[in-house]
Amino acid sequence: MAADRPSPSISLRNVVRTFPSPRGVVRALDDVSFDVAEGTMTGLIGPDGAGKTTLLRILAGILGADSGNVRILGYDPATEAPALQRQIGYMPQKFGLYEDLTVSENLDFHSDLHGVPAERRKELYRPLLSMTALAPFGSRLAGKLSGGMKQKLGVACSLVHAPPLLLLDEPTVGVDPVSRRELWEILTAQVRNKNTTLLVSTAYMDEASRFDRVVILYEGKVLGEGRPDELLGEVRGHVFHVTVPSWSSRKLEPRLAGVPGILDAVGEENGVRIVTSNPSLPSLPEDLAPFTSTPVEPRFEDAFMQRLGRASLEKRTSSRSPGQLGWESKRAEGGRDDQTDSIVIRNLTRTFGSFKAVDDLTFNVHRGEIFGLLGANGAGKTTTFRMLSGLLLPTSGELLIDGQNVLGSEVSKIRQRLGYMSQKFSLYSQLTVTQNLTFFTSAYGLSGKRQKDRIAEIEEYFGLTPYRQESAGLLPLGFRQRLALAAALAHEPSILLLDEPTSGVDPLARREFWRTISQLSFRGVSVLVTTHFMTEAEYCDRLAIMAQGKLLALGTPAEIRRRAQSPDIPDPSLEDAFIFLLEQNQPAGLPS
Repeated sequence: MAADRPSPSISLRNVVRTFPSPRGVVRALDDVSFDVAEGTMTGLIGPDGAGKTTLLRILAGILGADSGNVRILGYDPATEAPALQRQIGYMPQKFGLYEDLTVSENLDFHSDLHGVPAERRKELYRPLLSMTALAPFGSRLAGKLSGGMKQKLGVACSLVHAPPLLLLDEPTVGVDPVSRRELWEILTAQVRNKNTTLLVSTAYMDEASRFDRVVILYEGKVLGEGRPDELLGEVRGHVFHVTVPSWSSRKLEPRLAGVPGILDAVGEENGVRIVTSNPSLPSLPEDLAPFTSTPVEPRFEDAFMQRLGRASLEKRTSSRSPGQLGWESKRAEGGRDDQTDSIVIRNLTRTFGSFKAVDDLTFNVHRGEIFGLLGANGAGKTTTFRMLSGLLLPTSGELLIDGQNVLGSEVSKIRQRLGYMSQKFSLYSQLTVTQNLTFFTSAYGLSGKRQKDRIAEIEEYFGLTPYRQESAGLLPLGFRQRLALAAALAHEPSILLLDEPTSGVDPLARREFWRTISQLSFRGVSVLVTTHFMTEAEYCDRLAIMAQGKLLALGTPAEIRRRAQSPDIPDPSLEDAFIFLLEQNQPAGLPS
């Protein structure tokens, strides 16, 4: 009965918000309407640029709506903002922390903001520090915490005044699976035990199952809403696993993605997972015969991609070929050479004072191989990348790039072989797209007509031409990612270093990104990548898993998964194996 339904903590009706841009007026929110019931967990899910952050900022009182009706906990934010803000906990994407303050000082700062009496703080902090496992780190600077610890401190700060409504903007972006799992345990307990209402945006499709309801946003519009199981039911019977003998999953995926009737294709072990427009397999091209297709249980990402449909997918994806970017002379598929190593790392160690960030690390990367470097936040992955790129000197060990010692006298020549894309994309936010590309191509020695032609070529290839005069800092995240990859590839490197390149990027952009990377590997480019998306790790030919600077495991994704097999988990996922290996190697006395 209607009387039994929880009353809405949030009610939105026909909300519109626009922003001016060099491309004209952008409708960040376009006639958005939905409710969030009291005491529930609701997920706000959508691609980059869908309007999730704009909506949360309106609810937090940071922005106003152009039109429409917004009611939060019974308040009108346009006229009752001061009273409302005492009832809301808000955690922006950057956690809302002051990195030069300690854990305790950050909690005090947020308590001051919300008027929490000094005599109540110790009582309020104790359970927050306990559930986030931050109690031993009260005097540590926030800037010295790992990504997962910062994430948990951000949540603790948003809860200091015990708000009835908690708004979290992509709280799990860029952190490892162990930290993600711990955060969700904290949030679930808060909602269930304290009757807190939670609205959280996320780019991780696998998190949808944790919510009572999900709202799908796309281009500022509500594309769908409902319980996760309801949305999964819509796609059941539309999902298949397809294999073709002698075709690798990375070669097969883009081929299937272009078949009429297939809405989505993504590589998996020994094949490709597809989502179809009808509950049957469409006709496949003759060159794919014989093939095997097996119906599989849907995931929420399948439902999400089905909602977006073919029109939106084609809008974001093109049939670009890296041959256009200067690799015509490189080997095509079959070009991997397991006898040739692009990168050789032997007994690599890097210390900072008494702390070993990288500890006796040894592995190699073959020519044309996609090699994944996985690990929890603080495992030493980024330090390893900085040594590979010549930005940081090893304390000891050997590091060879195409047979040349990174520590030798020809470092500048070695760097010409490398393309490096860092976690934060290393772009100049105040410069336009073209100005950024001009800077990076100049750094690699391009000038005159050759430079101008090269910039025009890569802007067109990456779909950046309409944005060429827009500041990099104003680009949607997916387009900043494209620009960063374009800058890394501008000088046609033979080795590509990608440090969490898809962190926070939506599934559409991730598919587009990995198809480009796969095509580059087919042409002999070696790729070393770090990622917290375990589904992305399946794209890799081999993986290395690190913890506390040491190598825990090395092998193919299938070999890594087998490490976690047990009677309880006979068919472990890569995430199961990752968590198993980290827990098996957790030092005594540290919080898990």
